[in-house]
Amino acid sequence: MSYRRTDDLCYNVVENPVSAYDFQATILHLLGIDHTRLTYRFQGRPYRLTVVHGEVVEPVLA
Repeated sequence: MSYRRTDDLCYNVVENPVSAYDFQATILHLLGIDHTRLTYRFQGRPYRLTVVHGEVVEPVLA
């Protein structure tokens, strides 16, 4: 299955770009973990793995 499409040189995304945050949010969703609630502490401050950019890519889920 192919979801994104690139140009002829495979350098630029032409259709359906997916960021690393989107990919991580989708993987966490498949594992049954809510990516908006998953936090870890670093230097006394809570951080999220997907920061504020991650969105679950619904079209790739079957």
